Amino acid sequence: MYVVVDPRADVAGGFTAMFNREGRPAVSFDSEEFHDWLTSASEGDIDAVQGFVLGEFDERANYPSVIRNRSRAPIIALSDVRSLEQTLELFTAGIDDVVRKPVHVKEIIARSDAVWRRMNGPSAEISVDRLRIFFDGRDPEIDDVPLPLPRRERHILEYLAKNRTRRVTKTQIFNAIYGVFNDGVDETVVEGHISKLRKKLRMRLGHEVIDAKRYLGYQFIG
Repeated sequence: MYVVVDPRADVAGGFTAMFNREGRPAVSFDSEEFHDWLTSASEGDIDAVQGFVLGEFDERANYPSVIRNRSRAPIIALSDVRSLEQTLELFTAGIDDVVRKPVHVKEIIARSDAVWRRMNGPSAEISVDRLRIFFDGRDPEIDDVPLPLPRRERHILEYLAKNRTRRVTKTQIFNAIYGVFNDGVDETVVEGHISKLRKKLRMRLGHEVIDAKRYLGYQFIG
């Protein structure tokens, strides 16, 4: 899930809609609403955030430190004008990347993934035995042969791989893939996606790579 912060409702709503069209859930706030949500949201909701996108507002430079108290997700700032002074100020404040508008959300996603890779290692992929998982939109590969997956199954596999050092719950996966404020889909849909994903991986690999424990959640075990 991506969080878009901008006091202009049309701007925030526009980016949110574009993220959703790319299959990436997003939610938008103005700056005051965002501060209230960030400081009060549950750990599960915060863990679902894959990137923060900050538009133009006066207090923007104050937010990276507040965000970092709760999340390690990439922080991307959008700039309406080219300004070296503003860019340097934002980087000094702790922003991970500054992108000048107009920009497509595909670029924001790519930049966010690049920041994640810098934080977690130089590789743009995770390789475990015969399985390779990418984070640039490509399907995973087994024995160098692509395994075509529906978009949500691929996103779930990527999310589990990124969080492979810990077990995540069904709710955490749902929030990351569908968004924390999505009331139109029941979170039990995650069970169906993971069941199909595990079967496809098991058929190709001959063993389980996603461990499932009732009431405890799921973990990528490779």
